[in-house]
Amino acid sequence: MTAHSEAPTPAGQAAASPRTAPAPLGPPPPFDPELAAVLDTFPGVEVPSLEEIPAMRGTALGNFPVPTLDELRAGGEFEIEKREVPGPAGDPDITLYLCRPADATGAIPVLYHTHGGGMILGDALTGLPQMLDEWTRDLGIGIVSVEYRLAPEHPDPAPVEDCYAGLVWTAEHAAELGFDPERIIIGGGSAGGGLAAGVALAARDRGGPALLGQLLMCPMLDDRNDTPSAVQMAGTGLWDREANHMGWTALLGERRGGPDVSPYAAPARAVDLAGLPPAFVDVGSAETFRDEDVAYASRLWACGVQTELHVWPGGFHGFDGIAPQAALSQTARTTRTEWLRRLLGE
Repeated sequence: MTAHSEAPTPAGQAAASPRTAPAPLGPPPPFDPELAAVLDTFPGVEVPSLEEIPAMRGTALGNFPVPTLDELRAGGEFEIEKREVPGPAGDPDITLYLCRPADATGAIPVLYHTHGGGMILGDALTGLPQMLDEWTRDLGIGIVSVEYRLAPEHPDPAPVEDCYAGLVWTAEHAAELGFDPERIIIGGGSAGGGLAAGVALAARDRGGPALLGQLLMCPMLDDRNDTPSAVQMAGTGLWDREANHMGWTALLGERRGGPDVSPYAAPARAVDLAGLPPAFVDVGSAETFRDEDVAYASRLWACGVQTELHVWPGGFHGFDGIAPQAALSQTARTTRTEWLRRLLGE
């Protein structure tokens, strides 16, 4: 894979974070040995062109494991409902998957989930089995997962506006759904983490739903693709600098890296992070997003936002989903669950 040179950041638009790699830049941190053994079983991935992305979604490379609704219901343990709700003004309806424990009574907290996939892949069922197992079963949290439109067919602002519209609908209908409108948490991983952060910013700025917290797992935050870790990890791991360039270009087109990028699309562009809900941010030490995620957490602290940050040593992008039995993966997943438990006061 080849690295790309990115446009410099305009004055006033950039976050107060490092924009260029220091010289000299050392080799990437080593992968955790247990994770490296799993990563070695993956073949090299050819980054598709924008024109190839739609066809790729139907291949083994583009498919995430997708459960059926019956599988998600786990023999009646969980209630799963597919609901069509209004999308952004003038745009098509969007699909939400509403999940709750079958034996729940009263209003329960809910995690509003924005799935990953580099802005180009995945669907709203991606990752649901793990969330139901770890958060719905153990903590009694409901899950609402949103099906947003994908790039490049639907570039910015379609994905983030779909996610925002679904959040507004969820908050407005929380009582009838058995959810507590005062305990809505937004969360997602990778591109979904970036969308979660963008929706949290939009909710703050638009006077939208009040969020209890934001769970940002290895979030994709910065279209400029020029941090030390982006440069350092080029050609390494499952989502490197070239893949990141492609994902952001699919979403933003010629605006990628330039002065006219919305902070709702690329939250690292936000100038002011004050007034956001408490955040959990985690990322691997051996992945492209490491430095943009650490910088975002630092800026949240600087703006007075309670934030918990974890940098998992030797973790590659999405390691806990690829190698769920690895010790580091289990630690990461348990740590997220414990943050949710503390946030909910349980």
